Amino acid sequence: MKLGEIIIILKNATGESPKAVMAATHLMPVMISKTSAYHLYGRSNVDRWISEGLIKISGKKLDRAQLEAIAASSNRMTYLPVAER
Repeated sequence: MKLGEIIIILKNATGESPKAVMAATHLMPVMISKTSAYHLYGRSNVDRWISEGLIKISGKKLDRAQLEAIAASSNRMTYLPVAER
C-alpha cells in the first residue's frame, strides 16, 4: 500500500465519526450558503464543481453532504495545473 493511500484511509476513518455526531445533533447545518462553501472548500473548487454539474444550487444554498462527498472524492479529471491554464 502506498503512503498516499494510507493517508486517505486514515483521513476518512478519523473524519467520519465527528461529522456523523455533528449532523445527528444538528450542530452542522444540512444546507450552507455559497459564501460558506467558498470559505470551506475554496472559491475555484466550488465554482468548478457547479460548472461541471457535480453539485446543484437550490435556493442560494448548497447541500453540505454533497459538498463533503465531492471534496473527498477524486474529481480532478478536468482540473488543469496552473502552467496549462
